[in-house]
Amino acid sequence: MQRYFLQTDSNERVSVKGDDFHHMIRVMRMKEGDSFLSVFQDNKSAICKIEEISNDSLTASVVEWELNSTEMPVRITIVSGLPKGDKLESIIQKGTELGATEFIPFKATRSIVKWDDKKAHKKIERFEKIAKEAAEQSHRRTIPFISEPKTLKQILQTVPSNAVKLVAFEEEAKQGESSQFKEELQKVQNGDHIMMIFGPEGGLTEEEVHELKNHDFISCGLGPRILRTETAPLYALAAISYELELKR
Repeated sequence: MQRYFLQTDSNERVSVKGDDFHHMIRVMRMKEGDSFLSVFQDNKSAICKIEEISNDSLTASVVEWELNSTEMPVRITIVSGLPKGDKLESIIQKGTELGATEFIPFKATRSIVKWDDKKAHKKIERFEKIAKEAAEQSHRRTIPFISEPKTLKQILQTVPSNAVKLVAFEEEAKQGESSQFKEELQKVQNGDHIMMIFGPEGGLTEEEVHELKNHDFISCGLGPRILRTETAPLYALAAISYELELKR
């Protein structure tokens, strides 16, 4: 059943306009009596049935409220060094499906891509659209927040004081470190906030990792293999899901 994020708080009656209305009627060919899933701004969700369709909107009523949540039991912020090509789009799409709460592109020292501020608004809009569609597909109740790219200094100024702070550093993996990530996840409690930083294609510099450690980030490897910049966040999210949702 198709899921839609509506720009209104939960209510027994629903009005749908704009792009969602177009998708329902023109793409999905929905008719009166058909059902869809609504996710409201207060994170409640429900099965709704279409009652009436006009030229530019439709009205529906709630048939059944969803009780089970599909959200991670923790908040997860993924900070990714700006990668080349469309890799960031892939990280946002797959990371949304895997449960991330927020994405922060990171202007790392070794980032080859230079962020064009003139095109920033359109890029963020595209990232938000990708996250919304991925959240609908994976039946989430929230759409991750997409930040504009930040420098390391800007990131460190906004890190929540109570966050579990991790940095994936490939040199740790090369040296055989394999337990720190697992040990930190075992300490995480429901409701915690995890912030994890990943480098771009060339990895993080020693100076960046040193600065992060000075701000209480814990450096860890992600297994014995060196992962691509677009693979590492997905590996981490899958591991967090296993530890907090499947294993417990």
